[in-house]
Amino acid sequence: MTNKTLSIVSYITLIGWLIAYFSGKETADDLLKYHLKQSFGLMIVSLLFNIALTIVVTIVPALSVIGFAGLAFLVLLIIGCINASNEVQKPLPIIGKLFEDKFAFIG
Repeated sequence: MTNKTLSIVSYITLIGWLIAYFSGKETADDLLKYHLKQSFGLMIVSLLFNIALTIVVTIVPALSVIGFAGLAFLVLLIIGCINASNEVQKPLPIIGKLFEDKFAFIG
């Protein structure tokens, strides 16, 4: 697979990220490394949001409507895939800047 394809695949679940990481380990260019960092950061933030949401909804069930905010992560995932397919190193809105210089194990 090309680095562009691996960049797109990295946004598709944790399994896709692992495939992109291990398949492109030797031939990774800046594009792949950038999108691996962005998608990994998105997964971490999404996981933390879901854990916090579960705790809040367990305590106050009436706040379960907040669960619709989880759709924002789907939108960010789609934006990341579009950026990867256009071969653009553009950070994800709101959270993308946080992960540009993190995760040293990737690059």
